[in-house]
Amino acid sequence: MLAFRFTMRFSQPALQQKQQHDINRQRRRNLQVSVVGASGGIGQALSLLLKMNPLIETLVLHDVANTKGVAADLSHICTSPTVKSYTGEKELKKALKGSDIVVVPAGRPRRPGMDRKDLLESNANVAIAVAMAVSSVCPSAFLAIITNPVNTIVPIVRDILKSQDSYDPKRLFGITTLDVVRAKTFLGQSLCIDPQRINIPVIGGHSGITILPLFSQSNPPFKGDESEKKELIERVQEGGSEVVKAKAGSGSATLSMAFAGAQFVGSLIKGIKNEEDKPIVECAFVESNVTPLEFFASPVILGPSGIKDIPCLPELDQLESQMLQGLLPVLLKDIEQGVKYANNFITSGC
Repeated sequence: MLAFRFTMRFSQPALQQKQQHDINRQRRRNLQVSVVGASGGIGQALSLLLKMNPLIETLVLHDVANTKGVAADLSHICTSPTVKSYTGEKELKKALKGSDIVVVPAGRPRRPGMDRKDLLESNANVAIAVAMAVSSVCPSAFLAIITNPVNTIVPIVRDILKSQDSYDPKRLFGITTLDVVRAKTFLGQSLCIDPQRINIPVIGGHSGITILPLFSQSNPPFKGDESEKKELIERVQEGGSEVVKAKAGSGSATLSMAFAGAQFVGSLIKGIKNEEDKPIVECAFVESNVTPLEFFASPVILGPSGIKDIPCLPELDQLESQMLQGLLPVLLKDIEQGVKYANNFITSGC
């Protein structure tokens, strides 16, 4: 289990006083969230949802074009966050300076018949540019990646940050919340209940068979048989393709991804503010040792410094155990592809 625990020697009153001081400081903190790719299909909807979050003081939008118009539109909404906009590669560092959270939906969307790996070449360059800028102007920011393929992009970003001496495993996240959102939705339909009432972890990665919703761990419990469970798992795994096909060439999952991204960023903010009485838990693709792989998506506990803890995986049923063993080699290849890509970039001196 990957845990981050620090022990310091304080007397009990002094420790309590320090803890309260830290809590008060976090609560007073003015938060800046920057969205890279804010003019795209996910970016506009995500920015709209973030504009509705009262805990954000400054919402910064960046994209290669049309950012000023999106910012003007959002700035007319009567909510508290101030909106700023920046455009183009030359203004990326300006957009990220002072950021507490950088969320990245930038990149090409998936088209019908396109594999997620086909996205790597163009989208990796976007992720590298963001990682370099973050290292330069906001190395302590939380960096949340939506850009696909997440299984490969996140390891690339990790290694770029490492090359710049600015990597903190507690602060880099691949957003896999959409898989959880879909699992809750489809299970809610099966149980005929409000999906907001459902809790279910989704582990693994963020594409195809690497996505593994744990229906054995759902609350309320899943009531179907093995074949129904397998059908639900496969639907969650193919949720992205379902949307791509339905949109018939006009795009991929944008609105649902924006909803999921806003939920995840909201949880990061709650962790920073340290105001929740109960643990703040989200599934995310992070550096982890809950499996033999370097990266893995599973529930993580969030706090003011990012990841507070990564619990061990729960006991899986027979079907889930088999599917976990099947996904690990696929996910390993995705991760290794990212490590290789980053290494080539770094050694080429680009």
